[in-house]
Amino acid sequence: MRRRQTKRIVGTAIVLAAMAGSCGNSDDAAGIASGEVEQQLAQCPNPLVIQTDSLPEPEHGAVYNLIGEGGRFDSETGRFSGPSAADPALTIEIRAGGPFVDNRSPLDVMADDSDIFLGFVDTDEAVAGYVDHPSTAVVAPLDINPEIIMWDPDTYDIESWSDVKGTGAVLNHAADASYPEYLLATGMVIADQLDSGYDGSPDRFIAADGDILQQGSATRDPYLYENSFTEWGHPVSYLLLHDAGLELYRGALTILDERLDQAARWCLSALVPMIQRSIVDFQQDPTAANNVILDAADTLDGSSPLGDEGAREAVIQMGTLGIVGNGGDTTVGNFDLDRVDEVILHLHDEMPTMAGPVGLSADELVTNEFIDDDIGL
Repeated sequence: MRRRQTKRIVGTAIVLAAMAGSCGNSDDAAGIASGEVEQQLAQCPNPLVIQTDSLPEPEHGAVYNLIGEGGRFDSETGRFSGPSAADPALTIEIRAGGPFVDNRSPLDVMADDSDIFLGFVDTDEAVAGYVDHPSTAVVAPLDINPEIIMWDPDTYDIESWSDVKGTGAVLNHAADASYPEYLLATGMVIADQLDSGYDGSPDRFIAADGDILQQGSATRDPYLYENSFTEWGHPVSYLLLHDAGLELYRGALTILDERLDQAARWCLSALVPMIQRSIVDFQQDPTAANNVILDAADTLDGSSPLGDEGAREAVIQMGTLGIVGNGGDTTVGNFDLDRVDEVILHLHDEMPTMAGPVGLSADELVTNEFIDDDIGL
């Protein structure tokens, strides 16, 4: 299912696909790069650095879509940079996470590197890190967390989260995942079911012939197991972790509070609506940004198992499942403060290792100050 063979390039930067049809080439985006908005963007750090939470993937499409023609990828550093499509005077640099930051969280990386303006930070990570690194999320590219648990439908009959414990099946999850603590505290699993051995590989699930449950992503794994992992080659079923009641925002673009000065506010007043427009543009036409993402992933780890078809399917699923969406209103990228307060309460009551400071509230953790309410899907 590979899109094409891609040579691994080491050392020098490579020029990737031009971002034709990207955010900056749409009528909406072209109209914002003038007057007051240009003055606001002039207050942004240049280059404007965004730290992602993993290797490049379609969930990052909205930020890759911000960069216009001439974007360049450096395989040594995992950084893609180029002129903003909305204002070429502003350079945007997107940094890969995962192995490029020793698998540290974006929040920790941001705290150690003052060059990073925004990072992809999950709500639970922001709460847990608030004492040491207070931060504010300014826009949510994803409305629903795409994390899932999945299973073989020929082995287990699971209709809802209330059925999971009754299977007695092992849940293979990542060692750094926080949600197992929530599932255990709420009685959705028992301790004997939890196994922190998931390393991102399909090998264990396939070797077990579907006799386990496994962590995954709704935008990627159902496609891969049916179409790319030929040793498996048939559908899997899944439940979204969001539907278990822990409705955190995954990968919200976040700034450290110590850097949220007046210049940053001016910058965000223009940048956040640009990101909102880019979310919409990417969902409507992801081709150019997905090409960049796939080429980057190919260069970094040798291959991207998604390929063109899988990347397109990821974006389709992001829309179909509401992973990218307007939430409960008509605006994309904004936060539901009641929902964030509910997450904080869950962390306090059921996830003490992630609980954060007593008395923390949503309006300290997220803001809709820079959101344009008129931009939506």
